[in-house]
Amino acid sequence: MSNNEVIRAFEILRERLMQMDESSKSELVDKTYSLNPWFTPDSVLAALDGIIKMLSSDLNEWLSNYTFNPSQKRVGAVMAGNIPAVGFHDLLCVLVSGNKLVAKLSEKDSSLISYFLDQLIDLEPRLKERIDIVDRLAGLDAVIATGSDNTARYFEYYFKNYPHIIRKNRTSVAILNGEETTSDFQHLGRDIFLYFGLGCRNVSKLYVPLAYDFSTMLATYEQYDHIISHHKYRNNYDYNKSIYLVNKEPHLDNGVLLLKQDNNLVSPISVLFYNFYSSQEELQKLLKADEHKIQCFVSQGGFWEDSIPLGQAQSPGLTDYADRVDTMEFLAKL
Repeated sequence: MSNNEVIRAFEILRERLMQMDESSKSELVDKTYSLNPWFTPDSVLAALDGIIKMLSSDLNEWLSNYTFNPSQKRVGAVMAGNIPAVGFHDLLCVLVSGNKLVAKLSEKDSSLISYFLDQLIDLEPRLKERIDIVDRLAGLDAVIATGSDNTARYFEYYFKNYPHIIRKNRTSVAILNGEETTSDFQHLGRDIFLYFGLGCRNVSKLYVPLAYDFSTMLATYEQYDHIISHHKYRNNYDYNKSIYLVNKEPHLDNGVLLLKQDNNLVSPISVLFYNFYSSQEELQKLLKADEHKIQCFVSQGGFWEDSIPLGQAQSPGLTDYADRVDTMEFLAKL
């Protein structure tokens, strides 16, 4: 089975997703939500849209940058479950590179990933021999594992004898310059609130100029009443707010989101951390110190070097590799 035939299966999958009727879409969304209440219909539909956009890119052009070993390898993929279908890019990389996918799915995201794999096998039955869903990884040639900083230590020990990519906690940050408009904040809201802030591409930290005025931002985000009405998000909001009030920690609150000055990068659900900067030189030093923990940077119009425009954090392309480690280059070297 050639890589071109595998690519064609993914291209047809994109077409099938685009043409999915409302009944089938509702069934998939409802099943996913029933297994994980964080995966709301809006979140699942956003993930589906992101996969359609990803598969709309030229897959052949993407693969042309790599030369793969013709010998098929068994590549284990330990998939995360923090946001819907977060493991899709890994399964795409493994299969189009000519290898066999040995997938350990997250219990939190088993429904969506299983759906995509079933669809691929339906479209190209020969893929059945190249896809294994397992409870325990064994007999592997390489491993791609995604998890928290704690699970990463376990992965690094358990898979130390295999070529591997071990991913840890990452987050994303926004660099603001004081010239942001309501429209800019609406775009940034997608980076902050989509998937309830649970993804590594969600913005959890702001860097703002001294004396930054947060009033327009807070007023804009009052519109996210559908976020605060979600019981799990609301529980986090109420808990964090009570902690700040009891401890008399200064913070801003618009009834939907808590803003707190904090040196940490990763904020709790319902909280957005921020720090001030007095110069671009100071900011560069701050970001340099934490770059190994940052997945992506967003800024107004992408003005900051190596950043993307506000609102684009959750629309990764084929080459936006997790942890900035080129998965395809890793597979090409097996």
